[in-house]
Amino acid sequence: MSMRGGPGGFGRGFMSEEEKAKTPKVTKELVFRVFSYLKPYWKQMLLVLIAIIVSSSFNLLPSILTGKIIDEGLIGRNMDALVRFIVLSLAVTLGANLIGVLESYLNSWIAQHITFDMRNQMYRHLQKMSQRFFTTNNQGDIITRMTSDISGVQSVITGTFTSILSNTITLIVAVIAMFQKNWVLAILGIVIVPLFTLPTRAAGKTRWSLTREAQAVNDEVNGILNETLSVSGQLLVKLFGREDDEYNKYESANKRMVDLNIKESMAGRWFRVVISTISSVGPMLLYLVGGILMMKYDSNISVGDITVLVSLLGRMYGPVNSLLNIQVDWLRSMAMFTRIFEYFDMPVEIENAPDAVTPTTFTGAVEFKDVHFSYDESREILKGISFDLKEGNSVAIVGPSGSGKSTIVNLIPRLYDVDSGVVTFEGIDVRKIDLKYLRDNIGMVSQETYLFNGTIRENLLYAKSDATQEEIEEACKKANIHDFIIAQEKGYDTEVGNRGLKLSGGEKQRISIARVLLKDPSLLIFDEATSALDSISESKIQEAIDPLIDSRTSILIAHRLSTILAADEIIVVADGKIVERGTHEELVNAGGVYTELYETQFKVGLEKAKQSEEKAA
Repeated sequence: MSMRGGPGGFGRGFMSEEEKAKTPKVTKELVFRVFSYLKPYWKQMLLVLIAIIVSSSFNLLPSILTGKIIDEGLIGRNMDALVRFIVLSLAVTLGANLIGVLESYLNSWIAQHITFDMRNQMYRHLQKMSQRFFTTNNQGDIITRMTSDISGVQSVITGTFTSILSNTITLIVAVIAMFQKNWVLAILGIVIVPLFTLPTRAAGKTRWSLTREAQAVNDEVNGILNETLSVSGQLLVKLFGREDDEYNKYESANKRMVDLNIKESMAGRWFRVVISTISSVGPMLLYLVGGILMMKYDSNISVGDITVLVSLLGRMYGPVNSLLNIQVDWLRSMAMFTRIFEYFDMPVEIENAPDAVTPTTFTGAVEFKDVHFSYDESREILKGISFDLKEGNSVAIVGPSGSGKSTIVNLIPRLYDVDSGVVTFEGIDVRKIDLKYLRDNIGMVSQETYLFNGTIRENLLYAKSDATQEEIEEACKKANIHDFIIAQEKGYDTEVGNRGLKLSGGEKQRISIARVLLKDPSLLIFDEATSALDSISESKIQEAIDPLIDSRTSILIAHRLSTILAADEIIVVADGKIVERGTHEELVNAGGVYTELYETQFKVGLEKAKQSEEKAA
């Protein structure tokens, strides 16, 4: 097994200020938790330990056999002994390398299986998190925990843990072998080896500092490139005539990066010169002291013994340097595990009740009873919402932006749970209904339509994986999108692109409606389903929505009058409260919030739609 963490490991034993600030407190509980992931693979870990012991011992045997080759083979002029020890040395080296291959395989196998377990555990845990988790946490951070952090576990297992074992065993075996040869030279070796690692740390600290500075400047250069060479950035530079300014800024940063890279490169060069020179001092000291013992004090030490001791001393440099830096590696490893455990320890806010029930009716009936809700303690969003929606009826929820309309419908499939009050579905508190049943029977179409990067068929089958072609086409006909699909060259196998970018907003929205219909829910929810569309796209979607509302229990959140008029009842929400309810005529004549919305928003939208239709005609 090769020795890790040799003199070339610049900066590895140093931590940035940010890393120091985030260094976790390493407790017994944390260590036990980390090692709990190794427990299922203890047999493989035992084999790794045995392989490391054997490999580390075998790697040192050629150095020990060198003494035999010199004393018994060369000085003793014994050809048989010379050949025997040379063959034995080659065989041991081959054996050490083969065992090293086995160790590497076992290490990789264990690391891959542990990361497999952790990824599955993390993905399952994240799937259970409520919508609040995904709206309050940075998406990039979530992905980093799933990918980089967990992938880093591999390097911990194959690097840090095995490095500690390998280097420790190598040192123990080397020290024992040195004492067997001569205790005076052994003590001398033990004293001088740590002293020769000090220049490594000093040079490493210098280069670490230069590397950090160079990285900061490199980030600055990349920032300039990203800003000025993007489509929008380049256009802005041209329109304001700032080409020369941006070039000068780039040239300055580029020059600083070059200077720092040269300094970093030369720091490494001078370091290698110093280390190469100083490293030769250790063997010279052993030769000197060994020679004095052999010549002046008539010691029984031989030339071969001195050669063995010098060789073992060289083998100790890498492990000692690595173990001196191991604290930093260990802390970095614990910091990574801490980041992963932070997510594992986040409580699951929306859980299936232990005694969850499955309703026997499929009406889609909903009732809100004095519901209060807030996303955080700073502001209450819903304040005593109460209304009921009976089987086959439809209700439109309208109100100013930020009044709580989308929050109301998000409580029905338990994307969030109420703070107080009750939301019932089929007459049962949603918190007591089996989550899968609840969400299977609620179909929601939002304004932010999301399509996966695949074909139209694959996106539709996401709602019902075993749907037949007839069922797919029937849903698409109801969503007023079938004719568009079959007009495409590949029909239902047409690629939609990343997030559906190859389709227009209206086409994506109608496919989204078809997907929900394929699910065949008992309650349909349209949350601003036409808000971001032009009048022509809106009219096609409206043609799809109108018959659906007539045939199913439905909730519509809308800002366009054409959608609102299709509902049986209109509920007006303002500042988290229901302030008005009734039909369109009743509310327009009431002179309240709805009247104001009608005059400033709904009426204007209706007039624009009529004008667009007249132009199209």
